[in-house]
Amino acid sequence: MRRWLPRLALLLLALLLGLAALAPWIAPFDPAETNLAQRLMPPSTMHWLGTDHLGRDLLSRLLWGARASLGAVGAILLLVLAIGTVLGCLAGLLGGVVDTVLMRLADAFMTVPTLVLALFFVGALGTGMVNVIVAIALSHWAFYARLVRGLTLSLRARDHVAAARVAGASRLDIARRHVVPAVAGQVAVLASLDLGHWILHVAGLSFLGLGVAAPGAEWGVMISDARPFFRTAPMLVLLPGAAILLTVMAFNLLGDALRDRLDPALAEHGH
Repeated sequence: MRRWLPRLALLLLALLLGLAALAPWIAPFDPAETNLAQRLMPPSTMHWLGTDHLGRDLLSRLLWGARASLGAVGAILLLVLAIGTVLGCLAGLLGGVVDTVLMRLADAFMTVPTLVLALFFVGALGTGMVNVIVAIALSHWAFYARLVRGLTLSLRARDHVAAARVAGASRLDIARRHVVPAVAGQVAVLASLDLGHWILHVAGLSFLGLGVAAPGAEWGVMISDARPFFRTAPMLVLLPGAAILLTVMAFNLLGDALRDRLDPALAEHGH
């Protein structure tokens, strides 16, 4: 199972990413197009998964929802890696006051649950998917900055880094040539384990009406819209819920496999 489960997860994620990327071309209908005469229709040759309470095609909304959810997670990943790596390198290489200030700030961020912190930032920035992406990134950067800073401190004592410093290399050159390549594996492991977590954050905030605005298609929004119809049309909730579940499971399986491959010592201890 340890061998084929990650491959199955990778295949599923590749399929989801492909469907999300091709959504504008393969979705049979406009995801926002309403037709009250065809509301709550069962699956048919015209609407393969049926329609929702406004007559919108469910398959089209699921495909565009994948595009919104996975696109948001990709943007969060880039932001978190950029902020965490830059600030972690600065703290580790500069030390002194810079290190103290940045790490105390990171400690303050890490004392608050990430979802609560994300809700605070959305409240400060306003609603909308862009602000949700920024809020989730700001609530997670501290973990990455701490990891990168610790690895940078250990690298500073290595002979090749000391030799580069004596040879006149700038801190930027040291970070680019020696620190970032060395910490990339550890950061990739942490990020791969967080991707499923971020999918849930995006869906949760959209469920609360803070992310994608109606009539936009996103899995959390679809579940929120379908709540009044759960008894009469449960598939309206179950389909986007299953999409979230499968995506989170695939990300987690892939993250575990990546951790075992890049950090076998950590895997042996069961962390």
